[in-house]
Amino acid sequence: MDIDSSVLHAKLKEFFGFDSFKGDQEEIIKELVAGHNAFVLMPTGGGKSLCYQLPALVMEGTAIVVSPLIALMKNQVDAIRGFVSGNDGIAHFLNSSLPKSQINEVHEDLLSGATKLLYVAPESLTKPENIALLKEIKISFYAIDEAHCISEWGHDFRPEYRRIRAIIDEIGPAPVIALTATATPKVQNDIQKNLGMLDARVFKSSFNRPNLYYEVRDKSDPKRDIIKFIKQNPGKSGIIYCLSRKKVEELAELLNVNGIRALPYHAGLDAKTRAENQDKFLMEEVDVIVATIAFGMGIDKPDVRFVIHYDIPKSIEGYYQETGRAGRDGREGKCITFYSYKDIQKLEKFMQGKPVAEQEIGKQLLLETVAYAESNQCRRKLLLNYFGEDYTEDNCGACDNCLYPKKQFDGQEEMSLVIELIQSLPEHFKTEHLANILAGEANSLIKSYRHDELELFGAGKDHTVRFWCAVIHQGLILHLLDKEIESYGLINVTEKGLEFYEKPYELMLTEDREFVDGEDDDDDVQAIAAVAKGGGGDPVLLSMLKDLRRDMARRLKLQPWVIFGDNSLEDMTILYPETYDELKNCQGVGEGKSRKFGKEFLALIKKYVEENDISRPDDFVVKSVVNKSANKVYIIQSVDRKLPLEDIAEAKGLEMEELLDEIEAIVYSGTKLDLNYYIEQNIDDDIVDDIYAYFREDAESDSLEDAMKELGSDYDEREVRLVRIKFLCEVAN
Repeated sequence: MDIDSSVLHAKLKEFFGFDSFKGDQEEIIKELVAGHNAFVLMPTGGGKSLCYQLPALVMEGTAIVVSPLIALMKNQVDAIRGFVSGNDGIAHFLNSSLPKSQINEVHEDLLSGATKLLYVAPESLTKPENIALLKEIKISFYAIDEAHCISEWGHDFRPEYRRIRAIIDEIGPAPVIALTATATPKVQNDIQKNLGMLDARVFKSSFNRPNLYYEVRDKSDPKRDIIKFIKQNPGKSGIIYCLSRKKVEELAELLNVNGIRALPYHAGLDAKTRAENQDKFLMEEVDVIVATIAFGMGIDKPDVRFVIHYDIPKSIEGYYQETGRAGRDGREGKCITFYSYKDIQKLEKFMQGKPVAEQEIGKQLLLETVAYAESNQCRRKLLLNYFGEDYTEDNCGACDNCLYPKKQFDGQEEMSLVIELIQSLPEHFKTEHLANILAGEANSLIKSYRHDELELFGAGKDHTVRFWCAVIHQGLILHLLDKEIESYGLINVTEKGLEFYEKPYELMLTEDREFVDGEDDDDDVQAIAAVAKGGGGDPVLLSMLKDLRRDMARRLKLQPWVIFGDNSLEDMTILYPETYDELKNCQGVGEGKSRKFGKEFLALIKKYVEENDISRPDDFVVKSVVNKSANKVYIIQSVDRKLPLEDIAEAKGLEMEELLDEIEAIVYSGTKLDLNYYIEQNIDDDIVDDIYAYFREDAESDSLEDAMKELGSDYDEREVRLVRIKFLCEVAN
């Protein structure tokens, strides 16, 4: 079929209201209309949908559009019906959500030739009754949308997609157009091979989105950072992605409590609620959608101003596609991702038990994500390079690494030390264990393996455990080291690593990693305010608060940190709290501390605010949601009943360390727990007295790391944690 350019331009204006095509759109449409296959690689917002919608409207027959999501189909069908008024039969979708009456209507419109576009899910395409129906009609072409779902190397693999070619052959041949916003060269080849279209003309647009700003933030207090960011951008539309449904629900609720109009979106909601929430976002009845990755495919909202990843995505393709939903109109789009290495470890745990081939692919995709998050290179350059495109500018001016470069150092000695340690051990161990050996931290696990007696124990004691973890992470990224997910994340040395060890060379590593090993997930345990991280507090007030703390410490015969830590005081100089409830929004201040020590601090702050005519930042006081954690209620009740901690941990499927994390969260939020019954049974009285005396008389903070260094290797880390909890409950709360 041959259609003149002038006809295509006239139809573009008639149906879509545009005066001209964007990028390769016209060439792609001409290729399809001429009866040829086409492979379209076009970033989100580039106008992929028009590449099959317009030819479907001008060609004879019905175009079959294979699409993965019901929400996406509905959105697209509504859009087409809007373009071609007065003819609802022109576009339909066929899937399991339709009632019998609507299925009959679709059948009638198809057989009469009224329907030009039929959207189907891959699962619906394989049903015998649908194959029989489609054999009876003339098909203009097949459009495979979100084609990366075909590839096991893609970020959203769907096994049903790999059966599409066989179904096409059964229904009857017609040209095929495959479209995706994200595909590495490997994924592209996999898609073309699977669809039997290696001969297809490939149309590849640039992956560069110059209007998008990319940033990776330390995940120390993401909830507070997110609320602060949204309040600084009032009325702007945004999407926040989380990996779990539970986190989606929690975060949406927290945003609403803090005056931000937000709704959840995930597969656990019924179809009606999902559709309603999506429509409210599109119609701007809410500003923010908190969603799992299921949200956003094909959603045509041009003015999404920010995309936030609460959890690091599983792959660069997923990240690129999701960030691509920001700024589709070419204007402002901020892409902020929160990262902690603990999230990567959680994702690795999910992979355990899966087929080895799937694990290998997943591990590789995750490693690339870690490399992106921890890199000090231009993020735009890294992203474009991942998709096989060169970015030649030295500084993009629109990513955190270009705007705020990180320091580097030559780490060849440090990496050699890591490799020497791994090679000297008869067995393999996890990152944290190796880091503890090098830093000279003798915990119970180190002692049980007698690794505190190794020649290399403490060989890197000039650096912290966190520093050595960062070196090992970067060794994994550089493929000098490897991690076995099937064997629970044990580290070994690669051939490349052995070559490096034999002949070391300059190895530029990033200094002072800002990324935490994990975040405390308890809403009530406040971490340091984002402003405090960059200074920004009131130095005069801080000095006055420290004087008050010193005086109170002398009066009460306590260490100053027991009253309020430095981070708590810094928060007070930013938030200027005047009530007990406001004081609880400062880090490390729970109900107990607020009531016990807060009165004089609040009086001082109130007087200071009045005398200096200070405008308090009320909008940055994060209101917390009532904590509904069943674990916490169960733990409190079980401790009251004096149950052994081992029994409590087993009942909730927790490791002992995880249970202690939960107990510490409860205590830091101001609840007293009496663990004396357990401590008396399990720890020698003299040891309890020594540890308690350390926290009462010598400790400058509640740091476990400092305590272990000061107390020495004769004390077990778990014992120190338990006595610290006892001390906090009896003295600080």
